[in-house]
Amino acid sequence: MSTQNSIWLSNIEYQQQGKATCVSINWTLGDAQPEAVNTATGRRRDSGTPSRICKHALFTRWNRLYRKLGLHVSSSATDRQPMYGEAKMAARPYQVAKQQWFKSLQETGLGIWVKKPPEQEQFLLSV
Repeated sequence: MSTQNSIWLSNIEYQQQGKATCVSINWTLGDAQPEAVNTATGRRRDSGTPSRICKHALFTRWNRLYRKLGLHVSSSATDRQPMYGEAKMAARPYQVAKQQWFKSLQETGLGIWVKKPPEQEQFLLSV
């Protein structure tokens, strides 16, 4: 492979030995370009704005899709939007897939999924 066609996401010369890089790169079909995210903050390296795949952005898209489909997620308080965690718990296909993923991790000897603190899932969308 010629170095002319190589893409460098990280240069080992500038990393401390034994330390992982603090950058995550994501790209999906339809994106104009890859997004570089500081993994310590979850924010884009170029602008400092939240990543396009942060929980809030994904929840916003999911909520928009649900409304377009005419679906309603019930929350503990019927007069408000559901919290992120409530919406995830109500999404049955997501919960089934997640349980299958957890089971496959254990069956293949890869360990257990580390759960995040529940307070990370308790936020509302700002409308």
